[in-house]
Amino acid sequence: MKLATVRQNDKTMLVAQLGEGYLLPIPPDIFSDNLSISLKTVIQGGEASLKKLEAFVKINAYTHKDDLIPESEVIWLPPVVDPGKICGVAMNNSASNARKISAPNHPAFFLKPASCLIGHGQEISLRSYYGSVHPEPELAVVVGKIIRDVEPEQVSSMLFGYSIFNDITGNGMRSEDLFRYYALYPKKDNADEVEKVEQHLSYAARYKGTDCFGVLGPWVVTSDEISNPDDLSVTCTVAGERVADDNTKYYNYKVAEIISFISNFHTLHPGDIVSMGTAFKPGATRKSIHHANFQTVGGPVRIEIERLGVQENPVAVEQRDLGRWRMT
Repeated sequence: MKLATVRQNDKTMLVAQLGEGYLLPIPPDIFSDNLSISLKTVIQGGEASLKKLEAFVKINAYTHKDDLIPESEVIWLPPVVDPGKICGVAMNNSASNARKISAPNHPAFFLKPASCLIGHGQEISLRSYYGSVHPEPELAVVVGKIIRDVEPEQVSSMLFGYSIFNDITGNGMRSEDLFRYYALYPKKDNADEVEKVEQHLSYAARYKGTDCFGVLGPWVVTSDEISNPDDLSVTCTVAGERVADDNTKYYNYKVAEIISFISNFHTLHPGDIVSMGTAFKPGATRKSIHHANFQTVGGPVRIEIERLGVQENPVAVEQRDLGRWRMT
């Protein structure tokens, strides 16, 4: 199934795609007496909720055609509007390996807040003082069960589905937040003394987590429809120019490996999002996503992942200065 969260006439609803271009609203009373239902609550309901949903869609695909809504008449929200956390995987594309001076021998990940999320079709609203901002087209995994300390062979049965994620990144803010400093460590030959080790780091809260820096959707495609998430084609265009033409098979770490690794540190909960890393092999023009600075080239940005659909968003940049934040 392809599932989404949309708004029509100020009403937010869970929907399933029925044929190309039409949506079937999912009434909450098929699950309980609640007045509303979200994709996250369906995921939290486990196999029982999913089977009820599948049965409803199958039965009503032909008997409730009058209830269908054209896709063109809705506002798209992130399909999971309130994930507990969003994990992004850093430098996971093998095309980036040649640029690494040093790197860990395991997936490196960071967190993005749910407040950064917008949906397909919604405006990516930026401010001029953010500096350089570019898209990062990625495969997103939607967690289906509580996952903690699992081995990779267990992972596939614990995933609810897959989606498209644009991990928008502010290179300008990353540079502004860069620290070059001396970290202090106990000496190896004398733990009573410390030594200084030069390190460089930048924290991700601004350059990864600013408002509108995460586009999710339009769909969550249930995992039964994706036999191999490690072999899906990914393309991205910005202002009509292709800037990425890639495949998830070029990730350094497979989906199951990443989920397994993260679960050794963070408990993953139903509805959490894990984004697998950027697909950025250049398109036919040989320009990459790093040339696609929204501040100068604008939008729209369009991401397509095989079997998962198409995500497209306009881009707007507001010319303004950073507001006053220091005490006077």
